[in-house]
Amino acid sequence: MEGGEGGEGRGCAHFSELLTGSPALPRRCQGPWSFCQLPGRGPLVQPQVNVSFQRDPQSMWEPQPGKLQLCLANVSYFQIRAWWLLNLNHTAGVARGKKAPAGGMRLPRLSSSAVTVLLLAQTCLLLFLLSRPGPSSPAGGGARVHVLVLSSWRSGSSFVGQLFSQHPDVFYLMEPAWHVWAALPRGSAPALHMAVRDLVRSVFLCDMDVFDAYLPWRRNLSDLFQWAVSRALCSPPACSAFSRDAISSEAVCKPLCARRPFALAQEACRSYSHVVLKEVRFFNLQVLYPLLMDPLLNLHIVHLVRDPRAVLRSREQTAKALARDNGIVLGTNGTWVEADPRLRVVGEVCRSHVRIADAALSKPPPFLRGRYLLVRFEDLARNPLAEIRTLYAFTGLSLSPQLEAWILNITHGVGPGARREAFKTTSRDALNVSQAWRHALPFSKIRRVQELCSGALRLLRYRPVFSEDEQRDLTLDLVLPRGPSSFKWASSTDAQPRP
Repeated sequence: MEGGEGGEGRGCAHFSELLTGSPALPRRCQGPWSFCQLPGRGPLVQPQVNVSFQRDPQSMWEPQPGKLQLCLANVSYFQIRAWWLLNLNHTAGVARGKKAPAGGMRLPRLSSSAVTVLLLAQTCLLLFLLSRPGPSSPAGGGARVHVLVLSSWRSGSSFVGQLFSQHPDVFYLMEPAWHVWAALPRGSAPALHMAVRDLVRSVFLCDMDVFDAYLPWRRNLSDLFQWAVSRALCSPPACSAFSRDAISSEAVCKPLCARRPFALAQEACRSYSHVVLKEVRFFNLQVLYPLLMDPLLNLHIVHLVRDPRAVLRSREQTAKALARDNGIVLGTNGTWVEADPRLRVVGEVCRSHVRIADAALSKPPPFLRGRYLLVRFEDLARNPLAEIRTLYAFTGLSLSPQLEAWILNITHGVGPGARREAFKTTSRDALNVSQAWRHALPFSKIRRVQELCSGALRLLRYRPVFSEDEQRDLTLDLVLPRGPSSFKWASSTDAQPRP
């Protein structure tokens, strides 16, 4: 199964229970097909979570990679139709003494009478599905807005997440796909893309049952990764630690709300006009195209980037905390990577930002226009209120005087912040934070990062330095004005011209 085994048990049980009334036993995935052994019945053939089918009814018998990606966790007419066809075919074959089909093999055709009965049943099923209520509307009516803050580790994404989280109209979760990577540490980032995307879609739709595969059966709000940084989970209806229009505090929320039932997260999500998720586990934009085209979603993407030299400095301060994620990025089959002297992870992060920005800015597909915003952390640090107003306007939010005062406070503190606050949003001097790398890193590392990330520096408009004197000279501005630019891939050995 592409994307590992995360969520497969839920998909199997979900469909078996829906169509047969009894849950499936745990199963093992092999090839493009799954088999569920139900009590008192033979094995049932099921397409796996990421098996896709063509729309043409005559060619729905075989998996077609890249055609109409479907997810078993989200029931649709085409999914159940394909599942039912396969199961009836398989049952007929077993009755004639034939073995279960191997992955990708053509199954025997049904008789004409069986097809007639099947079509009548499908018609009834389709009417049933069409009569089901769609996603709930937020309190006060209107269409819900979905925002994905797309970034990488140590790029200021926790800060941007809090800019959304503290807004009274926003339900925010920080990195819900952390649970996917924690459950499947032997996977690689590309292999887990589908599972991450399916979880993100479900959370956008306030379907928190998607966490069944990743969290304990009896669970509280505190079982969610970094739950207490979400103001929405610290205020009604999830908890009463803060009012919805107050600025929340993680330290106050934790003891008061940790044992609140997990089901309240779904109730809270449905009461907001905006659902915002921050994620660092997408490495290309194309995997998100199905979400951008999904009629149930009103998705806006905020792509947050940061000078890769500053990212390196911040990563070195948090190396232990990133070891498991590093292993998944590098595809080490479960081996944690704390030391990375060749800076392979930073190089991959830079390439991913280039892939995403280039896809969005050079020749964006029609459905992406007006729904993608590139934000540099350094611009936020230099002119926070103006940049945040742009950010809010892009997502349909307004900046209140209370939020404005809070933003000024957290961006105009003293110093860059303590190491123990690396994953927290506290009051700091944002401009100082953005330039701290220029004093902390040796020039040899700076030169290596510039070689690995030359394309990202050009595309995102960061000026390289060519000596230690240039690195230390804070009067030399390394954040170039934004403007139209073209990008061509260059090898890491290409010379970097002076701007």
